Parts: sequence; C-alpha cells; structure tokens
Amino acid sequence: MSRLGHTRIKIYNIVARQLHGQVPCWVCGEHVAAEAATLEHIQPLSEGGSSHQENLAISHDHCNHQRHAKKPANPLDGA
Repeated sequence: MSRLGHTRIKIYNIVARQLHGQVPCWVCGEHVAAEAATLEHIQPLSEGGSSHQENLAISHDHCNHQRHAKKPANPLDGA
C-alpha cells in the first residue's frame, strides 16, 4: 500500500473516532464509507498545495473527480 493509502486510512480513522463513526465528505457533506473514501487535496497540487496531512481531507471518489474537473482553457494563452 502506498504512503498516501496509509495516510487515507489514518485520516479516516481519526475523523471516525472524533465524529463517532460518521465521516462526512469534504465536498458534499454526506457520509463516506471507509471503502469509498479517497483523499482530497484541499488546495490542489497544481495550485501549490502539498500532500501534508493539513492539506488532505476525505471525500467520495466521484466528488473528488467532479471538483477537479479541468478549467476551461484561456483563449489568450498562446493560441
């Protein structure tokens, strides 16, 4: 298992203990089951964020992907 995989489990377990087993998705707020949990970068890596624990949150896989949908290209950027 990768280092981020271990971090995901660790963060999930910490939040689960603090919130009596109810782990909310950082994006939609609905409960995330342990097997459906992914790590969300609060400040995206592409915007200077890091993979440190302070910049990671639990989210559903589909919420994570929706949030990071590509931004429209700027037509003024060297086209």
